[in-house]
Amino acid sequence: MIARSLMALALAGAALSLGSCGETPTEAPEAEAGIAGMKISNARMVLAPVAGNPAAIYFDLAYDGDRSVALNRAEVKGAKSAMFHDYGEYDFKVQMMEMLPVPLKKGDKLSFEPGKKHLMAMDVDPSLQAGGTTEATIIVSGGAKHTFPVEIRAAGDER
Repeated sequence: MIARSLMALALAGAALSLGSCGETPTEAPEAEAGIAGMKISNARMVLAPVAGNPAAIYFDLAYDGDRSVALNRAEVKGAKSAMFHDYGEYDFKVQMMEMLPVPLKKGDKLSFEPGKKHLMAMDVDPSLQAGGTTEATIIVSGGAKHTFPVEIRAAGDER
């Protein structure tokens, strides 16, 4: 038992001393920004008419990647939380609810629009004002992320 402990300690020491030898490491190449094949267009956040209420984000998504993915969750810069919503029937009524993961394969197109799929941004920072921009990040199953700019509009502006 003691011999194994000493052997492990010796190996750890050797690894540390070898790690400090040689030239300075080269910088790792930058990873590709976003998810390959994912394109977002027409992204806009519509602020709520009442301060403190959630804002809605609408956009068009086209996916031409070689690997199938599934929309899982999202983040919005300047919001405490965000979630995808859709409309569905519950208790014999059509109502807004959290969207289940949406699988995407090469060639798929989705529109996130009023009265249908959309991204809700909760607890929006008051610094986000109409005429400005923010960023939204789509996270697919597995954790890959795609960030895109979002134009901010007032409640009465065109959606």
